[in-house]
Amino acid sequence: MLYCAHGPVPAAGRLLKEGIDMSKFTGKSYRNQVMYSVFVRNHTPEGTFEGVRRDLERIRALGTDIVWLLPIHPTGEKCRKGALGSPYAIRDYRAVNPEYGTLDDFKRLVDEIHRLGMKCVIDVVYNHTSPDSVLAREHPEWFFHRPDGSFGNRVGDWWDVIDLDYAQPGLWDYQIDTLKYWASMVDGFRCDVAPLVPLEFWLRARREVEAVRPGCFWLAESVEPAFVRGGRAGGLPVLSDSELYQAFDVCYDYDIFGVFQDYVDEKRLLKEYAQAVNNQEIIYPENYVKLRFLENHDRARAAAIFPNRKVRLNWTAFLFFQKGMTLLYAGQEASCTRQPSLFDRDTVDWSAGEDISALLKNLAALKKHPLLADSWYQVTALPLDTLLAVHRKGNRQLVGIFDLYNPSRTAMMDNHFRIEAVSVPVEAPDGLYPNLAFPGETVEVLRGTVGVSSRPIIFEAPVG
Repeated sequence: MLYCAHGPVPAAGRLLKEGIDMSKFTGKSYRNQVMYSVFVRNHTPEGTFEGVRRDLERIRALGTDIVWLLPIHPTGEKCRKGALGSPYAIRDYRAVNPEYGTLDDFKRLVDEIHRLGMKCVIDVVYNHTSPDSVLAREHPEWFFHRPDGSFGNRVGDWWDVIDLDYAQPGLWDYQIDTLKYWASMVDGFRCDVAPLVPLEFWLRARREVEAVRPGCFWLAESVEPAFVRGGRAGGLPVLSDSELYQAFDVCYDYDIFGVFQDYVDEKRLLKEYAQAVNNQEIIYPENYVKLRFLENHDRARAAAIFPNRKVRLNWTAFLFFQKGMTLLYAGQEASCTRQPSLFDRDTVDWSAGEDISALLKNLAALKKHPLLADSWYQVTALPLDTLLAVHRKGNRQLVGIFDLYNPSRTAMMDNHFRIEAVSVPVEAPDGLYPNLAFPGETVEVLRGTVGVSSRPIIFEAPVG
């Protein structure tokens, strides 16, 4: 029998001796795609599948390739956070939340997503359930228990859930059968705190689901380095991104998100963030795909962390320019500053701020550029928070110049006043090039430099 960090691996896990590394099947084309995240409860005033279905034409027009639905299942009632409970405290993996509609309503939503040429991904929350879940009632032996025999969890602030125990063979079969059931309808899964579930389980699940949904898409919510370090120090097995890439197509950008957040909070320099991005190019498989985001349902809104419009739009353009899949969280296109609650009805305010849909459409079109999928990628931080990013392959390159300078950001700058225009050196022939971020605008390369504009600059040029 094989062993994993959570205990003995069930007999079916012997298939792992084949040594299959699922990451070899991940296509780089995922780097050309845009994912749009929807919390059904808060997306529309009615908070239903039908409400989301009526908004799909607009969502598709943003350039969306994949619609990710936060958990669609019934939420637990015991130990609820807030009035309605967290969607991540699931009561029944094999049912839909009746507040959202019926199973037929869900199928109509998925059918419409497919009709519009998009894929549908649903959340999989396999580390834990609500305390009053179907599984807790029918199979209490499949759960982690405290020394006194009571249910519990291994992450203290998640007091509204109880943890599953993957040392139990029957749990593996049930969970994989559940995945195959939903895979008959949807195109993939976003797996919540995937590092807390054994890698051997994910490998087996992927192989078996492939028979039901060939090409099924797998996204891991990988975790911050501090979570990995702290968990392992406390005896909690936690998978690293490098391990997860054996089973998943895409991992979260949390491995460097802390550096980004420290830069925002003026605790680090931009060059430290640039170096963190560059390090990803050498520590992960050559076909690695990161989920790039400025905000998500667990994080503050981009419009809140970047109140300066110019800075926010430049970061948004850089988001699409990055090597990886782009994530938009519903309301980001409306420049919402309020982060919707996960525990109560808190409908997105679509009139909250500036509508940047036109920019997002332009950037989503740019996202399809072949160099954004397959290239050598380098990011360089220049003085006064100018970011130069380059995708290069052969003698062609995409150059991105992003003006992140914010005069109110002073703590980490030697000189926070721009006395003269900033010029960026580029390895491109002199001439005029279309600005791909803003159709109709041009970029001039003069004597091997480009003058920084307050607007994002992206252009394609020969190397030289």
